Amino acid sequence: MRPSQITTLLKREFTAVRNGQHTPVMLWGPPGVGKSQILFQVADSFGVPLIDLRLSQLEPTDLRGIPFRIDHWVEWAIPSMLPNSKRHGSEGILFLDELTSAPPTVSAAAYQLILDRQLGEYTVPEGWAIVAAGNRQGDRGITYTLPAPLANRFTHYEIEPHIGDWVTWAAHRSIDQRLIGFLLYRPELLFDFDPNQNPLAFPTPRSWEYAHRALQKFEDIPELLLETLQACVGPGAGLELKAFIDNMAQMPDVEAILRGEDVSIPEALDLQYGVAATLVRRAVDARNSHEAHQIYGHILGYATRLPEREIGVMLVTEMFRAIGRPLLKHPEFAKWARQVSDLMLYER
Repeated sequence: MRPSQITTLLKREFTAVRNGQHTPVMLWGPPGVGKSQILFQVADSFGVPLIDLRLSQLEPTDLRGIPFRIDHWVEWAIPSMLPNSKRHGSEGILFLDELTSAPPTVSAAAYQLILDRQLGEYTVPEGWAIVAAGNRQGDRGITYTLPAPLANRFTHYEIEPHIGDWVTWAAHRSIDQRLIGFLLYRPELLFDFDPNQNPLAFPTPRSWEYAHRALQKFEDIPELLLETLQACVGPGAGLELKAFIDNMAQMPDVEAILRGEDVSIPEALDLQYGVAATLVRRAVDARNSHEAHQIYGHILGYATRLPEREIGVMLVTEMFRAIGRPLLKHPEFAKWARQVSDLMLYER
């Protein structure tokens, strides 16, 4: 499933806790696809805490607690990291990350916690959802086979990278528009991991965010920029990104486009993708401004002029993902839609 679908699913699972319909969820996926980040975004959307337990780093007693004697009885000290209504709030998400990397003794300690929402004398507060995540076998991570009794305690979903979802996320996170343009031009590089080659650096949604950071830190040191980009996303992807960025110096005046001036369209496809990504970012920036309606119109007009109509479709589609229904109400949208009516709009 694509990340946006997983996000919708997890939000529904969280609200289902309130009426007793919640089922623990297990998220599967290769490294770097954003499993953890999706959970943090869901928790943030509800304004609730998220407790992130990295099970690969725990011992069984870290979950079960430590026994201590009271008179002739032995009781268990409940770990403070487990959800507690007084300390953490009545609602939240308990995230059991790296479940498949946890030793069997630790995963066994989680059996009762996951299914019965209890562990000895401890009970998970009623308003807390339980979600786990892990890498698949074959991803070259440290993984253990998930025992059938534990696997049967979850519903299972696999996350697949999706360029449209990533572009929407990146546009709202102020990711460098040149990097967004590059991945729109080369979407197959959003995730490119071959476990058989055991690479150290390779393209993933997470490592492209690292590449964005490298651009901000080292762009003014040209002799280091290529190496730092390659350190994030690997030799091949880093070299392609550097060449794309160098070519962006020939990009037309985006400010003039936003003012509605008659700006020439570059012949090179990579430059057209770069302009498209920049315009999407500017549309997001303008959402709450008085000029938003005017800016949307000028961008739609520019999309109508693009000779490669598929790029125009991509531009408007990503704008819609980013700003939503206000775009559909703009009169220029109808003009653009008529021009591309013979093209099939599809999910990228």
